[in-house]
Amino acid sequence: MDFSVKKLASDAGVFFSRAVQFTQENLGQAEKTELDAHFENLLARADCTKNWTEKIFRQTEYLLQPNPIDHTGARIEEFLYEKLDRKVPSRPTNAELLGQYMLEAAKDFGPGTPYGSTLIKVGECQQRLGGAEREFLQTSAISFLTPLRNFLEGDWRTISKERRLLENRRLDLDACKARVKKAKAAETKAAAVPDFQETRPRNYVLSASASALWTEEVDKAEHELRVAQTEFDRQAEVTRLLLEGISSTHVNHLRCLHEFVEAQTAYYNQCHRVMQDLQKELGSSHADAFSSSFGRNPGSSPDPVASASSPTASETDVLQIEEVQPPASGTRKAKVLYDYDAADTSEMSLLADELITVYTVPGMDSDWLVGERGNQKGKVPVTYLELLS
Repeated sequence: MDFSVKKLASDAGVFFSRAVQFTQENLGQAEKTELDAHFENLLARADCTKNWTEKIFRQTEYLLQPNPIDHTGARIEEFLYEKLDRKVPSRPTNAELLGQYMLEAAKDFGPGTPYGSTLIKVGECQQRLGGAEREFLQTSAISFLTPLRNFLEGDWRTISKERRLLENRRLDLDACKARVKKAKAAETKAAAVPDFQETRPRNYVLSASASALWTEEVDKAEHELRVAQTEFDRQAEVTRLLLEGISSTHVNHLRCLHEFVEAQTAYYNQCHRVMQDLQKELGSSHADAFSSSFGRNPGSSPDPVASASSPTASETDVLQIEEVQPPASGTRKAKVLYDYDAADTSEMSLLADELITVYTVPGMDSDWLVGERGNQKGKVPVTYLELLS
C-alpha cells in the first residue's frame, strides 16, 4: 500500500512537472530542446505518409463499396463475425442481384418471347459481371487494403506511442535543465559575500549553510539532468529507427499499388469482353427481331439491291475491297445501330448513329455489304445497319 501511494505521488509529481514545462514553453517562458533537422524531416515524412495512407485507404474502401450505409453495415458485420471467430458470408454484388431479378422476370414473361429471351441474356451477363466484381473486390482487399490497414493499425500506432514517449522524455529533460539553471542561480546568490556594515555575524552562518544546501541541490539536479539526457537520447534513437522504417513502408505500398492496378486492369478487361460479347449477341437478336428494318423479311421478295448471284468460294477469296467500284444505281443510305471494330483491313469500323452509303457486289456473302464513308471503304455487317433508302 505504501509503495502504491509513493508511486502515485511520484507519477503525479512527474505529470505536474511536465505540465508546467509544457505551459511555460507555450508562453515563451522556458527553453525547449530542439530536435535536429534530419529528425524533424523524418517526423514530417511520417506524418505525411500516415495522412495520405489514411485518405487513400478510406477512398479505396468507398470506391469498392460506394454506398456509405452499406459500407458501414458491412464493416459492422465483418467486425461481429471477427469477434465470433466465424467466416464472413459471401454477399452477392449489385450486378449479381440485378442479373437474378432479370432471370426471374424472364420466367414470368416467357423465355420464348423476345423480351424474355433478351432478359435471360442480359441477366446472365450481369451475373458474370458481378462474379468478376466480387473477385476484384477480394483481390483488392487482400493485396491493397490489408497492407494499408496493417500500417495504420500496427506500425503507425507503434510510431505514435514512441513519439509520445519521446515528447515526455523531452519535457522531463527540459524541466531538469530549468531546475539546474535555477539551482545554480540560487547557489551563486547564496555564495555572494554580504556587506560587513549591514550584516550581523549571525547571518554569516546562515549564508554559509544556505550555500551548502544549494550546492547539494545543484549536484542533485545535475545528476537528474544526466539521467534525463540519457533516457531522452535512448528514446530518440528508438524513434529515429522507427521513422526511418517509413522508407520500407513506401516500398511495400508501391508493390501493393502495382498489384491493385493489375487487378483493376484485369477486372475492366473482363467486363469489356463480357459486354462486347453481349452487344454482338444482342445485335444479332435485334436484327432477327426487326429484320424488316433491313428489308429482308422471311418469305418476302428479296431486296433488288441485295439480290445477286450466289458467289462461289473461289470468287469470295479473290474479292478485293479496294478494287470494288460502286454500282451506277442501287446504292443506299444506312444508319449504324452499334459501334463495330474492324477485324481486318478489308472491313470498316462503324460508330453508332452515323450514316454511311452501302451497296452489294457480286461475290460477297449476304451477311455483308460494302460501306463507304468519305474516302474510307470496307465491308460492314448487315446486322449492324438499318437501311434507310
